[in-house]
Amino acid sequence: MKDKIILCSALAALVATAFSCSSQRKLAAIKSGDPAASLVLGKDVYIPEVKEAKTLRDTLRIKDDDGRELLLMKAIRDEATGDMVATETLEAARVTARFRNIAERHGKVDLAFQIIVPAAMRDSKWQLRFYPDMYMLGDVERLDPVMITGNAYRKAQLRGYQQYNRFLSRIVSDTTRFVNVKALEIFLRRNIPQLYAFKTDSTYVSDEQFYTMYGVSEQEAVEHYTNKIARSINERRKRRMDEMYRKYVRVPIVTEGIRLDTVMVSKNGDFIYNYVQTIATRPRLRKVDIVLSGDIYESDKRLYAIPESSPLTFYISSVSGLADRTEHYMTKVIERHADANTTSRIDFQVGRSNIDLSLGDNRRELGRIRRTLRALLENDTFLMDSIIVTASASPDGRESLNWRLSRSRSESISRYLDEQIRTLQDSLDRRGGLRFDESGRRIRTEHVRIPFISRYRGENWDRLDVLVDEDTYLTEGDKSRYELLARVPDLDYREALLGRERFYPYLRDQLYPRLRTVAFDFHLHRKDMVKDTIHTTVLDSTYMRGVRALLNMDYDGALALLRPYDDYNTAIAYMGLDRNQSAMAILSRMKPTASVNYLMAILYARQGDEQEAVDRFLRACRQEPSYVHRGNLDPEISHLIKAYKLNGYDGDELPPAE
Repeated sequence: MKDKIILCSALAALVATAFSCSSQRKLAAIKSGDPAASLVLGKDVYIPEVKEAKTLRDTLRIKDDDGRELLLMKAIRDEATGDMVATETLEAARVTARFRNIAERHGKVDLAFQIIVPAAMRDSKWQLRFYPDMYMLGDVERLDPVMITGNAYRKAQLRGYQQYNRFLSRIVSDTTRFVNVKALEIFLRRNIPQLYAFKTDSTYVSDEQFYTMYGVSEQEAVEHYTNKIARSINERRKRRMDEMYRKYVRVPIVTEGIRLDTVMVSKNGDFIYNYVQTIATRPRLRKVDIVLSGDIYESDKRLYAIPESSPLTFYISSVSGLADRTEHYMTKVIERHADANTTSRIDFQVGRSNIDLSLGDNRRELGRIRRTLRALLENDTFLMDSIIVTASASPDGRESLNWRLSRSRSESISRYLDEQIRTLQDSLDRRGGLRFDESGRRIRTEHVRIPFISRYRGENWDRLDVLVDEDTYLTEGDKSRYELLARVPDLDYREALLGRERFYPYLRDQLYPRLRTVAFDFHLHRKDMVKDTIHTTVLDSTYMRGVRALLNMDYDGALALLRPYDDYNTAIAYMGLDRNQSAMAILSRMKPTASVNYLMAILYARQGDEQEAVDRFLRACRQEPSYVHRGNLDPEISHLIKAYKLNGYDGDELPPAE
């Protein structure tokens, strides 16, 4: 028996040594670069938004500008002869190119690539960790990693969790298990039978009653018969939970933030993972690079850092790049005359028209009017022709007196502001400095006096009607009563009737002062403009905001701004939202320029009409040769270029011109 155990141990050691040597040789081969994981484009190249035609053709009939008929065939190169031969079906083959043109749709693109790990690179005791990094616009973002875990590696992880669970199972959560209940019961039965009787009695006894009867608390009795050593060991185990987790679970099984963690049991065959990352596009984003790096781990030890792969480049095409950025102008009619107005509340003493700056908010209000006058005097576009001052009064007092009072107040304000304007003009002259003629005499600025036109409106009942209707203090009954009295045509009699109402003091004290207003209308004209109106073109800011939204791939926002224009850029906004019929309706009405033909080629390709799509694309290329290279950017067009060998395409993948 002893010999058998020794033999088994020797065999186990021999197997472990063999596995170790095998792993070392495999690691050495990986470090030398053979075998190596690779990052490639997907096997099946999916062309988004391109539908197959209902009737498959291997030949298209296209006419050139001179009316000559051209035959375009789907073709492949014969490996034996090197000749191009027609074919109806192209067998899928793994793409070995390092770039791909992808289409943006609704502000998003899908980056599809494959992570290929040869079987010779894997080992049962290893975990391979692959990290795809995405580079765009100078920034780098690490994507979710992909992990390939060997079967032995995972078993070791699970053993760690099992050992830790066994440790946890030794921790007692119910502390009553440390109480020697049997000994406690024997003590109670022999010495305090009355208390022991509570064992089968459901009567509740508080700790205070227990202590009063027997001179010892329930907690003290339990504590006396508790195994303190066992409890102490249990507490120590609780404190060591984190320590023991780190000891047993040396490499935790991670589930969050991992794109894939697969356990490989068999060594046969390469591991291929199809990785798809969807990203939101950004302004100026034209390409994205994906680079793969990784690590090889055995348990918690990193054996090897897998170097970065060559980048895969995704060229992003967006119909927004075809937008017409030409500035858009609109005709605007400019009037020679302009108006500005404001209203101010100036307080006057009862029956008086002189200006008192200390009364109410007069100083602040007149200061505001003074600032308005200064701004108009400093304006480089307009000159003031006249200022109309209209004063109004409250209804208290006789109507005839209020007419004279509002007139007097209007004239008083006009005189006050006339003096203010002369002071402001002198101030502006001093700020501009002194000017002298050739003989040294000072040149004084001759200012055209701005006429003030005084107007008055008497009692402002119209404004009072609005204030009463909007007031929140007056009741609905008060407002109904006011509306009834407001129909009285004699204003003095109307005021007398209001004076008898209970709410009149509120009207007089709170609303009447707001009727003593002065309105200012400033009549202006443009400097150096003789005609009453002129027509000019100005930049259409709304349209240009729509173009900016289009360039930023905000198609909803662009369409909201560009829809009324129903033009080329509107069609692009529709295309960005895949509203292809709306885009086609606009473009079909337009002159078939190179850009229009190119967009129509994309739309026809989306509909599956390859004949029209190829025809439109070739027209666009003849009109504007730059579309030959642009076609490589748009999957709908690049699909046609490859299928029919357009524009000299010979089967070699070429990146788009940058």
